Amino acid sequence: MDERTLNQAEEILGHRFADRALLERGLTHASSADCRLQSNERLEFLGDAVLGLVVVEYLHRTFPELLEGELTKIKSSVVSRRTCAEIASELGLERLLTLGKGMGVSEALPPSVAAAALEAAIGALYIDGGLEPAKAFILETITLHVDRVLHSGHHHNFKSVLQQYAQRNLNRSPAYGVMDEQGPDHAKCFEVAVTIDGRQFGGRWGASKKQAEQDAALAALEELGLASRGEHDEVVLAEGVE
Repeated sequence: MDERTLNQAEEILGHRFADRALLERGLTHASSADCRLQSNERLEFLGDAVLGLVVVEYLHRTFPELLEGELTKIKSSVVSRRTCAEIASELGLERLLTLGKGMGVSEALPPSVAAAALEAAIGALYIDGGLEPAKAFILETITLHVDRVLHSGHHHNFKSVLQQYAQRNLNRSPAYGVMDEQGPDHAKCFEVAVTIDGRQFGGRWGASKKQAEQDAALAALEELGLASRGEHDEVVLAEGVE
């Protein structure tokens, strides 16, 4: 990896590495490594844990009025693959990756690769400088996304939102039904649709019935015009809906 790429990475991360080989490994995708142990996968594993710790501590300290369930929903959205990929793209980190020939250009990279690059960079930061530089980088890049989630519907319980609306305005309760299920017993996916007063809304798939029900409730809210997608694909609830 050339000096210019390493300098760009250090500028993005706000840290001068004592061990630049560590940074280089953090930017090496498995498709270009001689073996997977020389890729950024182990650093990704570590960085994911560091990211989770820093975000959870920040949420716990900053929002003392929120219950554990609400904090969990915000954390899950903020550290999701989608958000990590978005941050990596915003920073230009994914363009610095060393990729195998079959991976193509950075613009066509799967979001999972960009997300892994961010987590691996955090892992490299943590090993080279300890928690403080890793924490500083995470908080600098993640705070905007926390605010976005707080002002969107991602931290809401969509089933609860739909329940309140249906009972208040239609004097009915939503009913959830499993439409289909696929996959082996240890990794089943479920399609769930919600029905209110005889009207069935579009089904949604989830890795569990609980998740599929949440997504089905959101689908119903969107069909009813009570929820929409914002500029960054965040969920925005209509005014007066909570």
